[in-house]
Amino acid sequence: MKKDYKINYVFLMYDIADEESEAGKRRVNKVFKICKKYLTHHQKSVFRGEITPSRLLKLQKELKDVIDEELDFITIIKLKNKESFLEDTIGKKENDMFI
Repeated sequence: MKKDYKINYVFLMYDIADEESEAGKRRVNKVFKICKKYLTHHQKSVFRGEITPSRLLKLQKELKDVIDEELDFITIIKLKNKESFLEDTIGKKENDMFI
């Protein structure tokens, strides 16, 4: 089956283990900065936004270089465009949290 590389929108979520250790804190900060370079910060460890396939590959490579693959978890949900999903928000909207 041929893969469809026309991905233009992603949700990225991460959970970096051992956040209390210095190594864990450094990985969290690095992952956050890398994600912020490519996507829009949505919630504590959730990013989302439009991205080209080539930039998505760069993002994934940078993250792989930083995380400890034995301990950390990152998932990327790929969509063809931002119109391909419906969103319901319960509670405070994300923009209200940073005022």
